[in-house]
Amino acid sequence: MNNMKVLQGIVETADSKRAHDIVVLDIEKLSLVGRYFVIMDAPSARQVKAIANDIIDKLDEENVEVLRVEGLNSGAWVLIDLGDIIVHIFKSEQRAFYNLEKLWSDAPNVDVTDWISED
Repeated sequence: MNNMKVLQGIVETADSKRAHDIVVLDIEKLSLVGRYFVIMDAPSARQVKAIANDIIDKLDEENVEVLRVEGLNSGAWVLIDLGDIIVHIFKSEQRAFYNLEKLWSDAPNVDVTDWISED
């Protein structure tokens, strides 16, 4: 499955679980750690965990290999590593504190508006 299809599945799944402010950054020219960062947040640890578990389930259904998952027990910041794609699901306060979008501000945004519902 190509990266854009995987990204779309991640974004749509997160959106269906009410993830906030979903952003996809193209970090390919700026980093050796991956090609895309997907960043989102939720107001509670319970919701962060629910979003992460649904994304992991969706990836499993699509036979996309998850290399590593970190932070699922705490629910403050969950990282899902797919190799080319790294998903960051933050509790809202942690997202503001770590501010990955500012740290990676030179990375272009991938347009995900077609993957997010308008309700």
